[in-house]
Amino acid sequence: MGCYLSKRTKKTPGYEEPTVLAAETPFTVNEVEALYELFKKLSSSVIDDGLIHKEELQLALFRNKNKRNLFADRIFDLFDVKRNGVIEFGEFVRSLGVFHPNAPVEDKIHFAFRLYDLRQTGFIEREELKEMVMALLHESDLLLSDDCVETIVDKTFSDADLKGDGKIDPDEWKEFVSKNPSLIKNMTLPHLKDITLAFPSFVSKTEVEDSEI
Repeated sequence: MGCYLSKRTKKTPGYEEPTVLAAETPFTVNEVEALYELFKKLSSSVIDDGLIHKEELQLALFRNKNKRNLFADRIFDLFDVKRNGVIEFGEFVRSLGVFHPNAPVEDKIHFAFRLYDLRQTGFIEREELKEMVMALLHESDLLLSDDCVETIVDKTFSDADLKGDGKIDPDEWKEFVSKNPSLIKNMTLPHLKDITLAFPSFVSKTEVEDSEI
């Protein structure tokens, strides 16, 4: 009887089985397996430890791991469900699932609300809205005067704050988005539906789409 050596593939920390993740997200098992290859690539781009650090996510989204970016910070914070400063594979897949074309619109609206709720108070306040608008304008290389920015923020806030209490609650946000669906347009990444075909060009496509937000 001969002897043989079997080499087990080492999984990253926090690895979860594709069948489990596929059951909880819009992705198929094959798509989750393709996402794992993407995850391994991202999680070794700066620190090779099988976990995605903020610099690695920023590098993937904006090709720059050093420049502070409010949008990247918020995306990272929402993906980092365990709040331990890194993104594990399970967190990565479940969070990306929200951006899948087949994900419920309610999930996209909720994620977008949390994105704008910078101080995590359960409401979007005027200053938070202004910070996010300015960050998105900056990423789009759009230069507007302070007066113009204030006008955009004032108009948006007055339309969304139906109760007139100086803050936007989840119900008001949902109503506002239903009238302005373009607000969550970037909450859908069409190529996630074909991730098995798109990989490894997924990252470059993500860079292009996020730069257009």
